[in-house]
Formats: sequence, C-alpha cells, structure tokens
Amino acid sequence: MDHSRAPVLEALAAFQERGDVVYGPPGHKQGRGADPRLVELIGEGVFTSDVLTLNGLDDRRESQGVVSQAEDLMADAVGADEAFFSTCGSSLSVKAAMISVAGPGEKLLISRNAHKSVIAGVIVSGVEPVWVHPHFDEHLHLAHPPEPQDVRRALEQNPDAKGMLLISPTDWGTCADIAGTAEVCHEFGVPLIVDEAWGAHLPFHPDLPSWGMNAGADVVVTSVHKMGGAIEQSSCFHLKGDLVDPDVLKQREDLLGTTSSSALVYLTLDGWRRQMVEQGRELLGTALERAVRVRAAVDDLDGLDLMGREVVRPQGAFDLDPLALTIDVRPLGISGYQAGDWLRANCRVDAGSADACRIGIRLTHADDDDTEHRLVASLRRLAAESGEIERQPRTRLPQPGALELRNAMTPREAFFARAEQVPVQDAVGRVVAEMVSPYPPGVPVLAPGEVVDQQVVDYLTTGAAAGMLVPDAADPSMKTLRVVAG
Repeated sequence: MDHSRAPVLEALAAFQERGDVVYGPPGHKQGRGADPRLVELIGEGVFTSDVLTLNGLDDRRESQGVVSQAEDLMADAVGADEAFFSTCGSSLSVKAAMISVAGPGEKLLISRNAHKSVIAGVIVSGVEPVWVHPHFDEHLHLAHPPEPQDVRRALEQNPDAKGMLLISPTDWGTCADIAGTAEVCHEFGVPLIVDEAWGAHLPFHPDLPSWGMNAGADVVVTSVHKMGGAIEQSSCFHLKGDLVDPDVLKQREDLLGTTSSSALVYLTLDGWRRQMVEQGRELLGTALERAVRVRAAVDDLDGLDLMGREVVRPQGAFDLDPLALTIDVRPLGISGYQAGDWLRANCRVDAGSADACRIGIRLTHADDDDTEHRLVASLRRLAAESGEIERQPRTRLPQPGALELRNAMTPREAFFARAEQVPVQDAVGRVVAEMVSPYPPGVPVLAPGEVVDQQVVDYLTTGAAAGMLVPDAADPSMKTLRVVAG
C-alpha cells in the first residue's frame, strides 16, 4: 500500500481548498464563532481542522471511504488484518473488544492488574470475570503480568471461558509473554485480547518488545496518544485471524462509541501512521539511544533505584520496554507522590506517574536533547535536595497475595446492589460496591464484589494520607467505603 498517503489529511486539505460553508455542526463553524481569546491560546488550526466526517471530510454516504482507507493503511502498517479507529480512547476500545468475545453471563479470563476501564466494561456488559492474578514483586511492590501457565490453569478450571484479556506492557513498562499466552488460548480454541495501551510504538522498531499482532494475539488495543504521536483520546484496535468476527467487533464499537467522531483524532492517527512507516525506525532508534544515556545517568545517582532487566525472569517480567523509566525513590526517604510533586514545583518537570514507591517517566520519539538534559538535571537535583523534603508517615504496602481478594458477587451485581457508605474500618469483611482505583495508574485495588480485608484498608487509608489520589471512590479520603447493604 502507498503509505505516503494520508487519506484523512488529504480530505481536510480538499475541504479547505473547496471553501465549503457548513450549515451543521460544529457550531463554531471552523472557528468563526469561537471566542478570540480561546483562539489566541490554542490556535486557529484546531478549529479549522474540526470538521465532521459526513458532509465534511466525506459526503453523506461516505462514498470516498476516507476513514476506512486510513484504517486499511493502519492495519497494513502494523501487520493486522483490520484496524478500527476510536475517538473515545482505549477505555472504549477495550470494552468493545471484551463484548465482542463474551456476552452477559459468559466468562472472560482477565488479568487482575487491568485498568479500571476493563472493570467498567465487566460491570456494564454483565460479563463474568475470572481473575488471573499477576505476579507480585515483593521487593518492588508492583505486579508483573501473568504467565502462560497461569492462563492454562485458569482455562482448565473454566473450560467455558470465552477468551482471555492480558495487559502488556504494564503501566511500569513490564511486558507479558504474549506469544506463549496466545498459544495456550488457541490450544483451547479461544481468542486472546491484549490491552496494549502503552505499546503503540512497538510495531515500528525491532529492538522494542514484541508487538501483540506479531506475537499471535487476536485483538490488540492501543492508546496512540500515550506513546505515539496522536492527540488525547486517540485509540486504535486491531484484529487478526478468524476467532473474532470483524463485523461483530465493529458493531460492538458502534454500540459504545460516539456518533460525533472527532476529525482531530482521525487526522492525528492518520498522520502518525504515515510518520511511523516512513521515519519510525529512525525516530525510535534515536529515542532508544537517548534512553540508554538517561538510564546510565540515573544509575549514577545515589538514592534513585532504576528498574532494569533484572526483573526479566520467571515469575517476573517476560520483557521490558526500555523507553519506560521506573524509578524507585524510597532510598531517598520519600514517596513517589512527594518526588513527583517536588519535580513539578521546583523543576517544572511532570512525571508521567507516581505511587507510594516510585515515579514513572516515559521517553518517546518526541524527546530531544533539551528534554533529555532537563530530565537528568532535575533528577540530579531531586537526589541532592531530597533531604529538604518533609518526611511523611509511610504507606502500609500490602504483602504478596493481599490484593487477591475473595469474590462474593459479580462486579455488576455488587455495583448495582443497594449500597451504604460506612466508616472504612466497618467495611472490613463487607462486599465493596464501588471501584477504588489509585490514579495513576488506575488499576482498582478494590473491584465491586470483592470482600474488603484489613490489609487493603490499611494500604488505602495510609496511602490517601500520604498523597494517593483515588478519584473514582465516593469518598477519596478513604475515611469511608461504599459497600453492599445488608
């Protein structure tokens, strides 16, 4: 296929050259009605590029196939049979993938370190989850993906399961054995969905971890806005093989998606694909060289413990994305929350994520010498000046296995059950009726239907006091929890 083409961008250029005047949405009419103060801040191009697909980029019948041509080019670029653009982020894409494989009351194996959007998909759809627990790293206090033998065991115990949903890479850059897991799933005749939200870059350089489509996955969801070059909410899900019907996948996406798709998302997805096909190997090669230099500089700083390939081992990670820098700051005597806040306040450097133990930094093809030097200099300052940061009581971190809670109800049953808000200590032994997801990364510590235990309460209450953000809980302070009544 001709990857020098970008059908959505070409359609926008043609629209602007024709000088069409639109008498429908968007109401700002390509910026003519936008507040000039807003235009001055974000630029005129945002509004002039905000054009409907129907009777805009394409005609009312979509006879030019503007978006479908762009999706075909994307599929070809990454080795998929088909690709589907989503303008509602991977939070929608992963739900569409899930309900294309399993329906209400049917079982789906799901890695328990899944993002809250996956749990939301379980609640909305009525799918019955069978949790496949990740491997907890007691030293690092983080979860590595399940291994193929974990999936095999779950399928043997649940032969009626319709498929498996695996997360790789994780929010901290550790990767699963996708090929091994796909082989197990296909042995049992079921598809593998990979939530590869952090892996949009993986198809475009051979020195990066395996891309899901190349490793045998049936459906792969990517958040192109995370590690790619598209704007926020840009997502794409990809299909290969015959275990998932493409018409079903498209209909499920249509069921959940918006009817007012953003041309800005389509434009940037299309442009990013062209850039990666033409220049991706070079751009990502430069980023990988940059990551080597940054890693070497961080390794030389006392008090910062950079996670490296020592985690690639049995019961650990299968691989590691070198562009994900996971830096444990506990040797400095501070939390990741404090480190992230200090870097923002003192260096104007915003870490991608932070938890009780660490900060997460992501490098992409967009970084340059200036951002590299600023990051290293800021981390050097953090290591040198951390003694000035006020010490806080530590978060009581859970022990291995403590987050593998007993399920008393399905997530859907518990979420929609009659509920009550109780003091957090009174919630121990009760069935939780809400999601409780420290963010980032947004992996629920508590999913509806699980039985609350004391270790989880200790973790959440001390974490909230230390700066943990829990935006989806009814009480983010963690003084109370929402539990099933009665």
